[in-house]
Amino acid sequence: MARRLDLWAALLAAGLALASAFASPLAHAADAPATAAATPREAAAVAANPALEAQVMALSAELRCLVCQNQTIADSHAELAVDLRRQIREMLTKGQGEREILDYMTQRYGDFVLYRPPFKPTTVLLWLGPALLLVVALGSLVVVLRRRDRLADDAFEPDTDSDERETAPDVKNR
Repeated sequence: MARRLDLWAALLAAGLALASAFASPLAHAADAPATAAATPREAAAVAANPALEAQVMALSAELRCLVCQNQTIADSHAELAVDLRRQIREMLTKGQGEREILDYMTQRYGDFVLYRPPFKPTTVLLWLGPALLLVVALGSLVVVLRRRDRLADDAFEPDTDSDERETAPDVKNR
């Protein structure tokens, strides 16, 4: 009984230590200033024209952060993403349309900058690659299972007495 209590106490202590390790960065993040992306100049632009900012964020959601690569520039706090959002804001302020801005970014950074790249010869593997991998994997599985099904029972390793003793429950000691 005492051993169980010691085990539960150790598990509780480990759980509390783990919880505090995860909670500590979150607590410090809440105390930190808003974000690295919220510079005074950007904050003033947001406050001045909320409609423009909504357009900037919608367009930013279509572009990949070139630093993070798994985030849009709307979600990223990388310095390059902040600069690209600022550049989009300036281009929209000058009256350029969304299509013009996307074309400019694609011309400058390539199709990789688009979060949903177009279907064309250079991106066909990107679009069809996952489906091809799935077909190859399923085909390989079918081939292996059919070959295995055709094998005779003596092709497989028989269970030995030592395997049976290790896996069989010990009835004598009960």
